[in-house]
Amino acid sequence: MFQACLGCLAVIFAGLLNRVMLSELQFPGLLVGGALAFEQFVAPSRVLFGQISDSHVLWGRRRVPYIWLGTAFFCTLAVLSIPLIFHVARLLELGNQTQTIFAAAALCGLFALYGLAISLSSTPYLALVVDRTTEQQRPRAVGIIWCMLTVGIVVGAIAISINLKGLDGVTDARTLEPVLRSFMAKVAVIVMVLTLVATIGQEKPAGREKLAGPLANPGEEPRQDSITLTQAWALITSSGQVLVFFSFLVLFTLALFLQDPILESYGAQVFGMSIAATAGLNAVWGIGTLLGLVVAGLWVVPALGKLSTARLGCQLILANLILLLAVGLSGQVAALQVVMLLFGLASGIATNSALVLMLDLTLPQAAGTFVGVWGLAQALSRALGKVLGGLLLDVGRFLQTIFPWSEGAYAPFALVLSVECVVAVAALFALSRVNVHQFREDTGKSLSKVLALELG
Repeated sequence: MFQACLGCLAVIFAGLLNRVMLSELQFPGLLVGGALAFEQFVAPSRVLFGQISDSHVLWGRRRVPYIWLGTAFFCTLAVLSIPLIFHVARLLELGNQTQTIFAAAALCGLFALYGLAISLSSTPYLALVVDRTTEQQRPRAVGIIWCMLTVGIVVGAIAISINLKGLDGVTDARTLEPVLRSFMAKVAVIVMVLTLVATIGQEKPAGREKLAGPLANPGEEPRQDSITLTQAWALITSSGQVLVFFSFLVLFTLALFLQDPILESYGAQVFGMSIAATAGLNAVWGIGTLLGLVVAGLWVVPALGKLSTARLGCQLILANLILLLAVGLSGQVAALQVVMLLFGLASGIATNSALVLMLDLTLPQAAGTFVGVWGLAQALSRALGKVLGGLLLDVGRFLQTIFPWSEGAYAPFALVLSVECVVAVAALFALSRVNVHQFREDTGKSLSKVLALELG
């Protein structure tokens, strides 16, 4: 349920608000992408929050209280984002450059705080998943929680379509603002309540638990809080395989989400779709992703293995990006919906295998730390994707003023999707360099050294 809540908010921010800012309020693409990216620019905090949840008990527990605090913060900030967005829009319309700069900086700051709150809640949550599952159970656990994330995306998209259907064709900020503010307030209350219901009783009170596993010394096993943040960083940087897998996660996530900040505007400007209709694209994508997660978890990963399935998923993502490029030439909404369904299917297959691989490359002895590092890779990549997506759209629009053969709404979006194809190829190359056995051997030795030094 917590993952579903995150999915619902994700589609509201990445699917609804970016569309409204780009298409209805006429924000520059770089401002939209840059502001939304600040949610991920604070991703290094994931390592810190993971370490804190490993080493500091709050209200008698290590994980759940941090989830509650983070949720309360990001729900409050989500509600505050609406009036600030429309304040920036009014300043842009008035042309007051100085005030606009300060207001845009405030918007970036709000999204940065929102990202901190997400990190505070989601990193201990994933560490709790590692705490409560064995290596054999994690593929099923990953399938369930990421299916629920996708369910949240679908539910959020449907909620947007139902609640905002009356805004079709509306561009007046005075009409849009109160409706969006009311909608966001309702969502925030529901998310807070569901998070409390979902997490109560999911973690036992923290006792004097110790690190278990083959790396612990017999007779005197060190606890998780014996690994300091400095030592955790030394562990992370001690293996080249950590860097290789980190690079893969960055490129994989970028290949999956570079089009994220411009997709709804692609539907609006190239296919003539309304706000409700473009929100429906996320529902179609989510359904495809849900199917992909299930298919990968039940059949593809067991049959091909994690690495081979991840490779297949990246290849399917590349193929669907090419289709997404091609369908823009036709302008057919039905064709776009089919491609988004197939794109979701490819995303689900790739995401399931990548996440299971990610958790397999997470040492139980430092679960919060490693989950924080992998979350950092994904978050930084999504931040880069938002900035690049908006920037490339602006570059494409600028090039239209120079080259008359590129007139029309399609060309700037084609530039974004073409770059995304190149990134997908780079992700495939990085994946070919991942060696699970070497990763475990290198990091295992490094952790033993870290713990031995601490005991000494």
